[in-house]
Amino acid sequence: MLLQMQHMKQMNMENDSSVSEFILMGLTYQPELRWPLFVLFLVNYSATVMGNLSLMTLIFLNSHLHTPMYFFILNLSFIDFCYSFDFTPKMLMGFVSEHNTISFTGCMTQLFFFCLFVNSECYVLTAMAYDRYVAICRPLLYTVVMSPRACSLLMLAAHLMGVSSAIVHTGCIIQLRFCGSKVINHYMCDTFPLLELSCGSSHVNELVSSVSVAVVVVISSLIIVSSYALILVNVMHLSSSKGWSKAVSTCSSHIITVALFYGFGLLAHIKPSSAESVVERKFFSVVYTFVLPLLNPLIYSLRNKDVKLALKRTLKRVTIQGKCLCCSHKS
Repeated sequence: MLLQMQHMKQMNMENDSSVSEFILMGLTYQPELRWPLFVLFLVNYSATVMGNLSLMTLIFLNSHLHTPMYFFILNLSFIDFCYSFDFTPKMLMGFVSEHNTISFTGCMTQLFFFCLFVNSECYVLTAMAYDRYVAICRPLLYTVVMSPRACSLLMLAAHLMGVSSAIVHTGCIIQLRFCGSKVINHYMCDTFPLLELSCGSSHVNELVSSVSVAVVVVISSLIIVSSYALILVNVMHLSSSKGWSKAVSTCSSHIITVALFYGFGLLAHIKPSSAESVVERKFFSVVYTFVLPLLNPLIYSLRNKDVKLALKRTLKRVTIQGKCLCCSHKS
């Protein structure tokens, strides 16, 4: 009887989440591609960090960019800047190390911050769509509706909702039992690869997680689509081509960002049905997690006259200060 109780106790312990670490399979199984990919993603990482940091610095230093639209762009760049620190260093280490492992705590932390930044970016893009609606459809009320206090509250709400969604999403994954394989067929800790490793019933957890994601996507999508539908109706009543071009130039960068973010985001998180789908998911995830944070500062700078002007002014200011310092040292 005593031996039977000990055996049952051992089985219960084994049924609990006894995995202390996971093995990340990474992007490829081919060792000869590791160093080329390491160099490629290191360049991408450096460019992403410098691009977003430069855009944030430009907005901070130039007073003519202290407007609601650039305040939201500043927050977007800040999210992309932090976003790149969540999984890129670990991925780069995986290319050069023999055993690409991550602890259970590290995996859940990575998942939490990934969900936090993705959800926060959804809400920031939503606030930007509302800002464009007010600017085009209610221009006389713009300074009142989009006051500094209102913008700050919008961003606070965006980040708080991002935190709450990340807590729910990560909490569902933490409650799963991992007692079988500990190999994650991905380069980071994401939802579906972790669900595939669960040795118990994950239906409820998967349902709650899916509902959490759906709420974020549906709410933000409805507001964005409604805002641009109202903008389109308003623009259609404009008789001048100047009004059309101004509306298009005002919204084009945001529309491109939203289309890329939601498009590749949904493709990256569709549940795979085969081995080929897993490869496709990795490809879409690479675009979603590495390419888009790099493209965002380019989209909002190359297509924006105000940012180009701010860059020229800042470079001119730095050049003048440099010359002054040289002259003072010579004297």
